[in-house]
Amino acid sequence: MAVGFDATLVAAIGFATFIGGMIYLKVPGMLTKALDDQSAKISKELDEAKRLRQEAEALWASYEAQHAKAVADAAAIIAKAEEDAVRVKAEAEAQLERSIAARSKQAEERIRRAEESAISEVRAAASNAAMAVAEHVLVASVKGKAGEKLVANGIAAVESKFG
Repeated sequence: MAVGFDATLVAAIGFATFIGGMIYLKVPGMLTKALDDQSAKISKELDEAKRLRQEAEALWASYEAQHAKAVADAAAIIAKAEEDAVRVKAEAEAQLERSIAARSKQAEERIRRAEESAISEVRAAASNAAMAVAEHVLVASVKGKAGEKLVANGIAAVESKFG
């Protein structure tokens, strides 16, 4: 039999030569190195992504805390403003009541003084009228020095009682 090359043998020799050439050219090492480099790059990117995610979560938590604090501060400011408004309103009402009471007291005092003044004026007018009438009656009924003396005494008596 002649040594013949069967297609399977040729394919096996070709495959072995291909594999041998790959090993000789260090293709598996290059492939391994390229895959390792790519794996390291991906691992580095994943680590960076984890770090960025942690930073983002920390920043988000910080913003949420700031937001909650701002909401609480706003609520406290509103509550304080409402308390201040109630207090100022109460103070204003009390001041208004005091002012009204003071004005009422002043008005009552003015009315009392006006009444006293009117009473005093009426008494003075009545006294003057009574003296004039008494003088006229006495002058008409009593004549001479005795009459003048009586009139002067009567006027003095009336003035002492009403004056």
